[in-house]
Amino acid sequence: MKIHEYQAKAILKKYGVTVPRGAMAASREEAESVAKDLLSSGATGIVVKAQIHAGGRGKGGGVKIAKSVDEAGDLAAKMLGMKLVTHQTGSEGRIVRRLLIEETLPIEKELYLGILVDRAEGKPVFMASAAGGMEIEQVAAENPDAILKQYIDPGMGLEAFQARKIAFKLGLKAQQINPAVQFLTSLYKAFLDTDASLLEINPFITTTDGRLFALDAKINFDDNALFRHPDLRELRDITEEDPLEVEASKYSLNYIKLDGNVGCMVNGAGLAMATMDIIKYAGGMPANFLDVGGGANAEQVAHAFEILLSDKNVKAVLINIFGGILRVDTLATGVVEAARKTNIKLPVVLRLEGTNVDEGKKILQNSGFNFVVTDTMKEAADKVVAAARGTLGVTEWR
Repeated sequence: MKIHEYQAKAILKKYGVTVPRGAMAASREEAESVAKDLLSSGATGIVVKAQIHAGGRGKGGGVKIAKSVDEAGDLAAKMLGMKLVTHQTGSEGRIVRRLLIEETLPIEKELYLGILVDRAEGKPVFMASAAGGMEIEQVAAENPDAILKQYIDPGMGLEAFQARKIAFKLGLKAQQINPAVQFLTSLYKAFLDTDASLLEINPFITTTDGRLFALDAKINFDDNALFRHPDLRELRDITEEDPLEVEASKYSLNYIKLDGNVGCMVNGAGLAMATMDIIKYAGGMPANFLDVGGGANAEQVAHAFEILLSDKNVKAVLINIFGGILRVDTLATGVVEAARKTNIKLPVVLRLEGTNVDEGKKILQNSGFNFVVTDTMKEAADKVVAAARGTLGVTEWR
C-alpha cells in the first residue's frame, strides 16, 4: 500500500526524523491559511507540492515555490484538480486532489537514502548516495558505484558503525555525523515498526546552517502485514488506485492491471506468472493478473469474472485453474453465474485440472454458453490469443 508524502512525513516525525514544517491542504483557503502560518513564524518561502502516488512531480509542474500567501493561494488553485502527468503516471496522469504546503529551506546538499527488503539476501538493505534529487534507477544504471549498500541483520538492526559508514560515505561534515546516525537509526526504526516494504528519502538534504532534513519522503507498506496496523490502513487513498484493483480488494482478490487484451483468471501466483508467460509465448499480451487464490468460493469467482469483463481492453478471457482447495466445480459454478449476470459476449477459454474437474466441465457444458475448454496450457493460450485477435474459428468441446 502506498501513501502520500505528507502522510509519510507525519509518520517519520513521530520517530524523531526532521522534516520541513508544513501541512496538507485540499482547497485554496486551506493552502493560504497554512502559508500564512509558516510565513508569520519565520519561513522565507513556501513550497506548494501536488500529492499523488507517483514520482517526477517537479518536472511535471507539480512542485512550485511561492513568496507570499496570495501567490501560494494562486498556485494551489491552479494545481488542485489538474491532471498531473509524470514519467511514472503514464500519459493518463493523475488528478491532484491534495497539496502539501511547506516551508522552503536553505539547501546545501541533496543526497539519497532508501531502505527496502532485498529478497535475494533475505534482509533489509539501507542504500545511500550523494546523487540525491535524481531517479535512483538512473544512478544505478549509469554509476552503480555511487550507491552504498548496507545489509541489515534482522536480529541486530541497523548498527551504529553502519550508520556512521553511511554518513561518511555521503560526505557529511564532522559535526553532522552524530545527528546523521540518529537520523538514520530513526528511519530504520520507522521502517521496521510499520512493516514497510520501501522507505525512500529523496532528497535527504543538508542546509547551509548544518541541519539535516527529509525534504521528500515515500513509504510503501507490506499489504500482508496491514492487519497489524489499522491506523495505517486508514491512510489508504483509493482515488490514487486503479478502480478495478480497489473493487478486487473488496473480495480478497489479487488484481493487477496490465497493458494487453487477454484477461487472465488463475488460482495461485505461480500459475498466474506461468499463464502470462505462455500468453506472451503464443504472441498475445495479458490485460491483467487476477488471482482468485486457493480457497475462493463461487461468489468470489463470480466477482472476479465481473472485474475481468469491466476492463474495456479485454477482448478474450483465459481461465486457468488447478483445482485443489478451490474445486473445479466451484469455479465452474461461479463462472456460469457471472456469465449469466453480465450476459457475456466475449470468448472464454478454460484450461481446468484437479479436484472435481469432470463435474466442472459438465457444469460449463450444460450452461448454454459457448465456452472453449482445452486440455493443455499451450492449447489454451493459442486459442485465447486467436480469439482476442478475432481469428478463432468454430469452438468445439474437448
